[in-house]
Amino acid sequence: MTDPVVGLVLEGRYRLEERLARGGMSTVYAATDLRLHKTVAVKVMAEHLAHDPTFVDRFTREARAAAMLSHPNVVGVSDQGSDQGLVFLVMELVRGRTLRDLLSARGRLTVAEAFAVLEPVLAGLTAAHRAGIVHRDIKPENVLIGVDGVVKVADFGLARAVVGTGQTSQTGGVLIGTVAYLSPEQLERGRADARSDIYAAGIVLYEMLTGHPPFGGDTPLAVAYQHVHHDVPAPSAEVPGLPWQVDELVARTTRRDPAGRPIDAGAFLAEMSDVRRDLGIDPVPVPTGHSSAGPDTLRPTNRPTRPRPHDRHPSDPGTAVLGGRSRGGRTSMLPGMGAGPTTDVHGRRPQPARPRPGVPDHIRRRRSRLIVAVIALMAVTAGAVGWWLGMGRWTDVPSLAGRQQDTAIDLLQDAGLDPDPVVAEWSETVPEGEVISTDPASGEVIRGTDVRVVVSKGPERYEVSPDLVGKPVEEVETALEGLPVQVTRGEDFDDALPPGAVIRFDPAAGTPLKRDQVVTVVVSQGRAPVAVPDVTGQQPDQATSNLEALGFVVERVEDGRSDQVDAGEVMAVTPAPSAGPVPFGSVVKIQVSAGVPLVTVPDVRGKTGDEATQILQAAGLTVEATRFFGNSVLRQSPAAGETVERGTPVTILLSFG
Repeated sequence: MTDPVVGLVLEGRYRLEERLARGGMSTVYAATDLRLHKTVAVKVMAEHLAHDPTFVDRFTREARAAAMLSHPNVVGVSDQGSDQGLVFLVMELVRGRTLRDLLSARGRLTVAEAFAVLEPVLAGLTAAHRAGIVHRDIKPENVLIGVDGVVKVADFGLARAVVGTGQTSQTGGVLIGTVAYLSPEQLERGRADARSDIYAAGIVLYEMLTGHPPFGGDTPLAVAYQHVHHDVPAPSAEVPGLPWQVDELVARTTRRDPAGRPIDAGAFLAEMSDVRRDLGIDPVPVPTGHSSAGPDTLRPTNRPTRPRPHDRHPSDPGTAVLGGRSRGGRTSMLPGMGAGPTTDVHGRRPQPARPRPGVPDHIRRRRSRLIVAVIALMAVTAGAVGWWLGMGRWTDVPSLAGRQQDTAIDLLQDAGLDPDPVVAEWSETVPEGEVISTDPASGEVIRGTDVRVVVSKGPERYEVSPDLVGKPVEEVETALEGLPVQVTRGEDFDDALPPGAVIRFDPAAGTPLKRDQVVTVVVSQGRAPVAVPDVTGQQPDQATSNLEALGFVVERVEDGRSDQVDAGEVMAVTPAPSAGPVPFGSVVKIQVSAGVPLVTVPDVRGKTGDEATQILQAAGLTVEATRFFGNSVLRQSPAAGETVERGTPVTILLSFG
């Protein structure tokens, strides 16, 4: 049946030419970019999901996450949009097949081939992790192998930036992801980081080496339970002869505790390089599955050594849904290019019927040697079991105090112990990042024992933000309630800040503070008091200018008289300078002299000359006497009762009375 979407031109640019793959959530088409004249892949969201904002958001997030990356081992995303009711994103078209197709046909890969596939996968993931992106859905369906042998990581549909919420993509409360590759923390807590991708990559490595995932079951919930409660078995248990270094690599990358795994894909890649070097594994081409028999022929070698009746069919690697019903269909971006050989319901090639031959002598001798070898192996095994039960299962807890956290974890794992949990505590004596203590601290314990590691966060210090300076004291004290320090209040004058604003802190803002340390909040009382200067004897304008420059408000009162200050000069200031400083902005009154004081001329007529002189001088007047035959005042000038300035001369005429 013809796909009705084929032939459409989206946004006037992308003409859909051919359907490549269909899943439960989207369909991938080969398309022509009419603007650039090149072939691209267009991923179109399923119509029944295009109206669901949650799925549209996931689809858009896939485009944004992948578009952030530019790496040869990551499928490039170049555009995203919606047109004619279709929500789509435009990707690089990879001609080839998925790792799932390769494993379905080959069964399993050699160590060198598995490394050749996984190394570029980890290189692409390293670029994602360093860009702050977690893929969250690493599995064989999302590993594309081009016909040229280039390996690319696809489908960032569940990706989310590390700085985001950290929650596994959810829809309506249903956890979406392929359960066979989800890490324990994703299944238990819905949280994922770079180490969750490491777990999934370790599961993929196990599957490439053995031909099947480590855990299987009748339901996704049964598989999830095994991920959470069981360690991934050693691949050599399924494929005898695999090096123990490979077993350890799988074990380290699939630890149930994320803290025990490599920190990101770059660390995983470095460990794999160490194993390659230790084992002397030479690089081999990435197995593409192509041979001279044709482009879609895969060589069916290295089949799994043990049947896995609980494994699902290779053609149904679908998306498992925890908490809801399972939906089939792949989540990878592009399909394999060939169908692969016929397999049974468990994904295994049926063995061809062979005639039963006789038993030649050389086979009997070979069987005898095999029996001897088995007996010897049993003896060695019995000895090993005895050694293990006696002393081999015991190990010493290494001394870790003062070690860096990463070094301490490595030492514990080398001793066969699990660093669980790793907690951080403040320490005044142990530098940040170093181990304070462990529990147990020393002695012999059984291998696999959990060791509690306490790591220093450094000295417990807090800081008061300098931004609080100048804020109202009530606002500042509210902000300091979140710090475990003791807050007191002080006061001081400040010419720049209004009363009630915070001038400074003691210790100063930004100083590292210990828990419960006392911090004084110094609050402004406004401007400091100002001393009133002595402006007597100055002209009124000059005195006013001098006082206003100090912030005073000047008032001039009614003029007075002074025999000490010349007329027109300031004769008095209130408050007086001797009274001390007054608040900034106070009112200062000045009084200007109108001259010397006035006095009333007393009547001294009929008085003797001496009496008159004494009376006039007592009134502040001077006396000028003119004597004419007698000593009694006959006349006076100015006349009695007149008002004259103090010091005015009064002339008296003395005569006979």
